[in-house]
Amino acid sequence: MRNFSLIASFAAFALAALGAVGAATFMVDRIEHGSERAVESLFLQHRLDWASVEMDGLQVRLTGTAPDEATRFEALTLAGEVVDATHVIDAMEVVPPKPVEPPDFSIEMLRNDEGISLIGLVPKALDRREMTELLQNIAGPGEVTDLLESADYPVPDGWAPALNFALDALADLPRSKISVAPHEVRVTAISDSAEQKRDWEAAMRQAVPDGVEVSLDISAPRPVITPFTLRFLLDEEGGRFDACSAHTEDGRARILAAAAEAGLQGQTECRLGLGVPSPRWPDAVTDSIRALSRLGGGTLTVSDADVTLVAPEGTAQRRFDTVVGELEAALPDVFSLHAVRPEPPAEDTADGDDPEGPPEFIATLSPEGLLQLRGRVSDERLRAAVEGFALARFSSAEVSAAMRVTEGLPAGWPGRVFAGLQSLSKLSNGALVVQPDLVEIRGDTGLPDAKAEIARILGEQLGAAGNFTIDVTYHEAETAPEEEAPTAEECVAAINAILSVRQITFDPGSADIEGAARISVDRIAEVMEDCTDVPMEIGGHTDSQGREQMNLGLSQRRAEAVLEALMARRVLVANLSAKGYGEAQPIADNDTAEGREANRRIEFTLIEPEAEEDGDGEGEGNGDEAPEGDGADSEAETDE
Repeated sequence: MRNFSLIASFAAFALAALGAVGAATFMVDRIEHGSERAVESLFLQHRLDWASVEMDGLQVRLTGTAPDEATRFEALTLAGEVVDATHVIDAMEVVPPKPVEPPDFSIEMLRNDEGISLIGLVPKALDRREMTELLQNIAGPGEVTDLLESADYPVPDGWAPALNFALDALADLPRSKISVAPHEVRVTAISDSAEQKRDWEAAMRQAVPDGVEVSLDISAPRPVITPFTLRFLLDEEGGRFDACSAHTEDGRARILAAAAEAGLQGQTECRLGLGVPSPRWPDAVTDSIRALSRLGGGTLTVSDADVTLVAPEGTAQRRFDTVVGELEAALPDVFSLHAVRPEPPAEDTADGDDPEGPPEFIATLSPEGLLQLRGRVSDERLRAAVEGFALARFSSAEVSAAMRVTEGLPAGWPGRVFAGLQSLSKLSNGALVVQPDLVEIRGDTGLPDAKAEIARILGEQLGAAGNFTIDVTYHEAETAPEEEAPTAEECVAAINAILSVRQITFDPGSADIEGAARISVDRIAEVMEDCTDVPMEIGGHTDSQGREQMNLGLSQRRAEAVLEALMARRVLVANLSAKGYGEAQPIADNDTAEGREANRRIEFTLIEPEAEEDGDGEGEGNGDEAPEGDGADSEAETDE
C-alpha cells in the first residue's frame, strides 16, 4: 500500500513537472515568435527587406547584406528597440564599396580677338606652365585666361593625342571653340570664306591622330557686300557681268536666268552676301536686265537701291521712254531709277572753243612696275595728294608724275581721280582714263574678283549716275606681286588723300560718325592694314566759329571718335593717338564759308621718334599746349 502511495506521488510530481516544462516552453516560443514578428514588422516599415530575422531563445540573429554601413547600423538600432540590444547578434554583411572612379577630364577652349580662355578639369600631371606659354604664343597680344581645375588621377588613355590635336587646331582657328576629352575633340569655328573653310577642314582631317574621334563644325558666313553692287553690259558680243551680287540661292538663280535670256556669254560667278538693300533685289535686277534687253543693249548698274540704265547710242526716244516708263512702274518701291540716253558725239571742228580738248586724267601701269600720272588736277594740294596716294597704293611701282594744275575742272573731279587710281591698283598692268562724263579702266589682273571689286569701288564713288567702263582680263597663271610695305610718309599721304576727297564730317555738336563719313573711315582702315607699325596722330581741327574752349573739346572728341571707329574695324591702333587742336591751326580763311569748311577737318600726321625723345624740349608742337580732355571740329556751333 505504501509503495503504491509513493508511486502515485512520484507520478503526480512528474506530471506537474512535465506540465511546467510544457508551459514554459510554450511561453518561450510565444515570446520568440512575438519578438521575431515585431522586428520583421519594424524592418518592413523602414524598407529593410534585405534583412532576415532569426530567434534563438532570447537572442535575435540578424542576417543579410546591407547596401551600406549606415543601413546596417539602422537595422541593429531598430532590432534593439524590440529586444535588449545585448541579445541582438549581428551576422549581417555590407556590400563592398566600389573603387573610386577617376573623374571625366575635359577642356573647353575658346579663342577670339580678345584672346584665349580655358575651363575644365585636367590631370594634375599636365604641365600647365608649358601649355600656358604655348597658348600665349598663339594668342599674341591677346590675354590667356586659365580657369582649369586639376585632379590627382592617372592620365587616361587617349588624352594626350586629343589635347595635342586640339592645341594645333586652336593655333590655326582664330575664332573657334574646341572641346577636348579622351579620344574625342569637337571643333566649332568661323572662317572668312568658303575656300578657307575647305582648306581648314582638309588640313585637320589629314592631321587627326589614330584613336581620336574629331567632329568639325566650321561655318563660312557670307561676306558683307557694301555697296550691294551688280553691273551688266549688253552689246553686239553678248551679255557679261562686271559684278554680280545676290543674297539667296534662289535670287542668284533668277538673276543668272534673266541674264542668260538677255544673251549672257559663258559661265559667271554671282557672289552671295549680306547687305542687300531690299529682299526684292532679284525682282529689281531681273526687271532691269529685261529692260536692257528690250533696248537692244547698254549698261545696267545697280548700287544698293540706285538703278542706272544707260541705253545704246542712237536709241529712239520713243522706245527709250516706253522701256524706262515700264521699268519705273515695275521696280519695287525702295529702288530709284536713273536712265540715260546718250546723244551722238558732236563732230569735231578745227576752230573749237577749247583747243585743249575736254579735261582728262590718265594713269598707266606697265608690267615692269612703272606708274605714269598725267593730266589735269585742280590745285597743288590735289596734285600732292594724288602723288602720295599713288605712292602708297602702288608701293612697289616707280611713280612718274606729270600732272598740271588747271582751273575750272568739273565738280567731283578729285573723287573720280582717286576712285580710278584705287581701281587701277587691282590690276597687274593697265590704264585709267578719267573724263567728266566717263571713267574707263582696262588691263590685266591676277585677282579673280578684280572686276567685281572695281565695279563696287566706281559705283560707290561715282554715285548712281556715274558712267564707267571696265575692260579687265583675268589671267589665272598670274599671281599678285608681293608689294613692299609702304613707308611711313606714304601711309600718311595715302590717308590724307582719302580725306581730301571726302572729309569725315559730323552733325553739329556731335562726335558720331555717320552716313558718307563712314566710307572714308572704311578706306582709311584698308590703308591701315599695311601701316599698323607707323606712329600717327589723328588731329581734329575746327573753324573759328564758336567759343575757343568748346571747339577744342569737340575736336578732341571727334579725333577720338575716328580712333574708335578704326578700332571697331579691327585695325590695330596701338601706334595711333588722337588729339584735338580746335581752331588753332587753320589752313584757310575763316572769313569765308569755303575757308571755314576747309578748316573743319580730320588730319593724320606722322609722329617722328625724335620728337618723342625731346620730352620738354623743342620737339613739342604747338598743339601740345592744348589739354587732352577735349578737342574739336567747330561744326558744333556753326556747320554750314
